[in-house]
Amino acid sequence: MRKILLIETATNACSVGLIVGNQLVALEESFDQRSHAEMITIFSQRVMQQAGIAFSQLDAVAVSKGPGSYTGLRIGVSTAKGFCFAHDLPLIGIETLYALAAGIAGSDSRMETHDMLCPMIDARRMEVYAAVFDQNLNQVLPTEAVIIDENSFAELFANNKIWFFGDGAAKCRQTFANQPNAAFLENVNPSASFMKTAAIEAFEAGKFEDVAYFEPFYLKDFVAGNPRVKGLR
Repeated sequence: MRKILLIETATNACSVGLIVGNQLVALEESFDQRSHAEMITIFSQRVMQQAGIAFSQLDAVAVSKGPGSYTGLRIGVSTAKGFCFAHDLPLIGIETLYALAAGIAGSDSRMETHDMLCPMIDARRMEVYAAVFDQNLNQVLPTEAVIIDENSFAELFANNKIWFFGDGAAKCRQTFANQPNAAFLENVNPSASFMKTAAIEAFEAGKFEDVAYFEPFYLKDFVAGNPRVKGLR
């Protein structure tokens, strides 16, 4: 049975999980960003001990690759690479917003099949990292660093309800206060548990990263030097 270590450190959440076969068998999490460097190795050791598995018995390591916190991403990716180099393991990179949407899709009985999902990660100040997916996790709008305004998502709002969640969603709650097709899910944070399906799919497809050259998906590089970022349309 496949054994994949999952690492999520893109936001305030420091989360490590372990897949054995198709099941998530162990999970350790903290939501204090200051603890990432201290806790990630401890959490990794704990999930392995809980499952009675040695690092050398892993089949792969999956890491949330961003976008997200620069520091958090560096810690997560560096740790994942370290495990891969030490035990000659393949590396799987999973986009953070996709994993967040995968963890939420179909999780709330209020959601309709045609509703859209918009995970958001706080990018500081008034900016967020955001993308839009349908309930089948097809990407409707690409991942972008945006400043939300009253015109954002106008075309989608015309025919769809959009569910906003993640630690950046609070920034647009007031902006969309009068939008009947805007809905919000509270207290949703990235988690290694949300990475399970994507990690298994990537492993089965042999979709691995180059461990030596893999870098996090910072995204900020796309908007550097242009502080007036247009909202998603």
